[in-house]
Amino acid sequence: MSSPAPSLASLVASGAPFALIARDADTVELLTGDVVDVELLGDIPLTAEDGTPREVLALVPFRQVRERGFVCHDDGAPLRCLLVDEHILFPRAELLGALPDAPVALADAGFDIADEDYAEIVRRVIADEIGRGEGANFVIRRDFTASVDADPRVAALTWFRALLEHERGSYWTFAIVTDGHVAVGASPEAHVSTEEGVVTMNPISGTFRHPRGGATVATLSEFLESTKETEELFMVVDEELKMMSAVCSDGGRITGPRLKEMSRLTHTEYVLRGRSRLDPRDILRETMFAPTVTGSPMQNACTVIARHETSPRGYYSGVAALFTPRTGPSAGEPTHDLDAPILIRTAYLVDGALRVPVGATLVRHSDPYGEVGETHGKAAGVLGAIGAVPRDAPPAAGDDDAPVAPRPRLADDPDVAALLASRNSRLAEFWLNPQHTGEREPFAGRRALVVDAEDRFTTMLAHQLRHLGLDVTIVPWHAVADEEVVGAELLVCGPGPGDPRDAGNPRIARMREVVSTRRASGRPLLAVCLSHQILADGLGIDLTPLERPHQGVQLSVDVFGDPASIGFYNTFTASVPPGTVRVGDAEISADPVSGAVSALRGPGFASVQGHLESILSRDGLRTLERLVAEAFTRAEA
Repeated sequence: MSSPAPSLASLVASGAPFALIARDADTVELLTGDVVDVELLGDIPLTAEDGTPREVLALVPFRQVRERGFVCHDDGAPLRCLLVDEHILFPRAELLGALPDAPVALADAGFDIADEDYAEIVRRVIADEIGRGEGANFVIRRDFTASVDADPRVAALTWFRALLEHERGSYWTFAIVTDGHVAVGASPEAHVSTEEGVVTMNPISGTFRHPRGGATVATLSEFLESTKETEELFMVVDEELKMMSAVCSDGGRITGPRLKEMSRLTHTEYVLRGRSRLDPRDILRETMFAPTVTGSPMQNACTVIARHETSPRGYYSGVAALFTPRTGPSAGEPTHDLDAPILIRTAYLVDGALRVPVGATLVRHSDPYGEVGETHGKAAGVLGAIGAVPRDAPPAAGDDDAPVAPRPRLADDPDVAALLASRNSRLAEFWLNPQHTGEREPFAGRRALVVDAEDRFTTMLAHQLRHLGLDVTIVPWHAVADEEVVGAELLVCGPGPGDPRDAGNPRIARMREVVSTRRASGRPLLAVCLSHQILADGLGIDLTPLERPHQGVQLSVDVFGDPASIGFYNTFTASVPPGTVRVGDAEISADPVSGAVSALRGPGFASVQGHLESILSRDGLRTLERLVAEAFTRAEA
């Protein structure tokens, strides 16, 4: 390994772009090279002019969601690529001694949105977005800003040193310095990585801010028992499984939950893994961006963000993507591996202005002032780690001069481990266990067309249908042709956000046409969630908003005499007078007290309100098989 001092000195003096990355406890990587800005992910230049693969570090801004057709405040932040021509490893301990450590002073520091104003935004999102069925959760950011009168390259190295010394548990600790732009951070979360065809995603959600003196088993246990924090994590796992199911032939498998213990915050996390032969740039496009920093469903989350955030995100919630050439890939396999952490817990410095964006995940249980406090905690975590604000004092150890022993990992405590493990008892075994195809495929040889109503739960639903033997194609609601609606062997009308009564919404109007046309044909139809509500409306059943939205809720419901534990993501419900079992030619399965309709079946059709594909649906696959069989049998009768 090289000596770091001459290299760092020359970097400061030269003005050349560089990146420092710490991905393990022993080494720091220095990357140097030329910088190019490109427009699209597919333009990232993974090969040199002579055709040889090359290493590239790309800063991917949030505005790239436009590639998926999603909306955003477009600030023109470039998709910036460092074309690596030199990649040097330094011992971490030696590098620390070569980095500057004089404090970097801040001036005019504070949040760009006042606490009360942010709390009001939280209230509006809960009432107007989650309350109207626009989605299950949304991440709305605010920025901590300050002025910095220091050389930006020296500031970057100073802050990087402070993170190495004072932050722990990060996935990447990094400083990326290019012309006019500095990004320094300690991201706890790998968004997506690929290595020899194995895709990994790492959804992290739930934030426990350590009390002064540090976290204890008692304080952490209270956090782990929180319904809000548990459901928040389950919802983001569901959202990332949608992405995994889109890029991986085996749909993905969950392991965890685990604790992500950092210096000032602790999070809960799962790891998702699957196999894919896609180009890593395509994998990155299909997984833009993490629901932990946007919300779900993803497309509508971007729309909600654009409504409630008044300024562009820049690189916040984007990724830093390192594409590394593989050695001797087989024919047809991708030539690069990918390692892409989410750009959170990051400070940006441009033209003397420091910006630290932070966001809170808003769900139906959210307390506005609790979410205000979460943004303060996240900002303080970054600012304290880089030494921009005073750090929390370490816990006492008998007297002020006595050394403080390192705290044991709370994840090793048996009570904490038991609380974490107990979460999986609520989840579907289908996503926790290896998924072996060919063991039992009751619908082998049959075909299904799935209509996506802007909720990529359809990718998970399609994966489960394939597991049952069906040959499945997914088509967006606006692209499905009438002849496909009538001609499909099995038509599956999927879930989506919004008010099913809103005929003025083009998506709702088209889904009404699709459901009614298919039902009139008498051919097999399965309708899920939003489409179930639309089917019920066509049968003359009332649609009403729930008093409390069922977003990420696990319920035990009766499905025609068969009790089933199913995950629900709905704000509206079809409802009948309690005791009603039939409307016209449709049989109804409904709650005996509220009359909320959980399932319908009739000539050629079956439907369900819950998401059988969700990780919360312990009986999802069994119920899905049963309802598909009902649709086929009743159409053929």
